[in-house]
Amino acid sequence: MTSHGGSTDVLKQVSHLWSVLDSLSENDPEAYGRFIENQMKAGVEFSAPPELHSCLRTQIEGPNKGSSYINICSWKRVPAPEDPNRPLPMCAGKLETDTNEDWYTVSDVAVNPAVLQEHEDKTEVYMLALSFAQKHFGIRLSQQYTVVSCSPKSSPDDLYRRLGFQQWANASKQPDTASQTPGTLLQKISSLRLETQNEDTKAQIICRPAEHKKTDLIQVISTTSTEPQKPEYQLEMKTDASGVLRCLELTVELPKICSVSDCQLRISKDDILLEVEDVYYLLLEFPKTVNEDTASAIFNKKKRRLTLRVDVL
Repeated sequence: MTSHGGSTDVLKQVSHLWSVLDSLSENDPEAYGRFIENQMKAGVEFSAPPELHSCLRTQIEGPNKGSSYINICSWKRVPAPEDPNRPLPMCAGKLETDTNEDWYTVSDVAVNPAVLQEHEDKTEVYMLALSFAQKHFGIRLSQQYTVVSCSPKSSPDDLYRRLGFQQWANASKQPDTASQTPGTLLQKISSLRLETQNEDTKAQIICRPAEHKKTDLIQVISTTSTEPQKPEYQLEMKTDASGVLRCLELTVELPKICSVSDCQLRISKDDILLEVEDVYYLLLEFPKTVNEDTASAIFNKKKRRLTLRVDVL
């Protein structure tokens, strides 16, 4: 049986904070304004996306041979180090492998912007990133690297996808605090804090040993706790009355989501990618070339089913 004690405690805390803010807005409007401003600023910083800082290229020594590209990213969601004697927080996204021509991998290691600003010589950060990537992905990397201008698949969308960043739909909108009550603002602040806590519970911590040891100087901040699963799907080829193929219809069962806004869909003339962060991942090649501009999708909330249709060329 699932306990709802945690939810009840949160609601009690929210109710208490609501009362405190109502009182604060009446008795000390300036303090109330500063509090709201600080909370909104923290929310904007937490929702800021990762940014590419530099890229390392090195060689994979095992279990396979090839090149490895490691994107060093600046991300405010990764905590700043508390002091030089504590582990350096880092997080990594998914490892991508490409075997079309030369075999290579692409990965991303993110740190807080303050780390890159404070280290004029990035050598230590780069070496820690190499060590982190080796242990995190289970590959052996050469400790000799080259800083290159960019890696394959290093667009912002690629970084967001691998690091699990999900941009808020209203992140670019300024909150209209003047027309909102303390209660509605508090609800948004509470939601933000709960999401932050949920992210924190997924962190996997590796503590740094004593200073005289030379291993494990990294605190790992994981963006995902489980691998997303491949959803059940059905792909049908639809023909007209004369038997000519006109369109493809893809039906995907998504019982774990409630809204199509949770899905990220990318379609090209050759394939379709469906992602729900930490839940579902489906990359499917079309049997025929399609006209991606004709694609349309409908999500049935009752059946939790996504249906996509697209014309073939």
